[in-house]
Amino acid sequence: MTDQRALVIGNWKMNLDHVEAIHLVQQLGVLMRAHTPERTDVVIAPPFVDLRSACSVIEADRLNITVAAQHVNPAESGAFTGEISPGMLKRLGVQGVIVGHSERREMFGMTDEIVATTVRSALQIGLKVVVCVGEGHDVRESGSATDFVTDQLRTALEGVNDRFFEQIVIAYEPIWAIGTGATATSEAVSEMVDAIRDALPPVLKKISRVLYGGSVKPENAEELIRLGGCD
Repeated sequence: MTDQRALVIGNWKMNLDHVEAIHLVQQLGVLMRAHTPERTDVVIAPPFVDLRSACSVIEADRLNITVAAQHVNPAESGAFTGEISPGMLKRLGVQGVIVGHSERREMFGMTDEIVATTVRSALQIGLKVVVCVGEGHDVRESGSATDFVTDQLRTALEGVNDRFFEQIVIAYEPIWAIGTGATATSEAVSEMVDAIRDALPPVLKKISRVLYGGSVKPENAEELIRLGGCD
């Protein structure tokens, strides 16, 4: 881990309606007041329909929680049925967005090139961006995991002006170990996190946080930070 503040992001995926979202944010607020995390930033990523509800509770209760979306379309407007633009998120009060999550890549055909376009579009509108990279089982077994992940990363950051670097967070997803029964050891995570840091531009390497995007529980969180080199 670097000397950065720790960062915890809760991706809700397709769970909770807006009433349940309000209740969960309120519960989280109570928990954080009772156990204020030291040098830790907390981000939640609810579904689109819960974003405004979450923002409203956080604003009203003055909670130190950042709200991010789980996905965004790179276009500012147009005939994109069912999609949301970066500007829409920004005007809603959302502060960040996850881009290139493995589920978006696998289920919805999000390519490295689309990820790169989306990253630039979101950054330019003023959103913080969590760039997701990671390898599946076949890539892992082939021995080319490091090259695969660092290529994903370089493509995602291609053309990004360095003035946006402070808005970027990297999340490593060990897709090969998610829901497969395999375990991503702290050593395996540390090796990939080090490779990711080495692949970053020098300026970004100094300021960007690298997260672990696999299964995190109270039992393994400390080890991932301490031994896995994650932020």
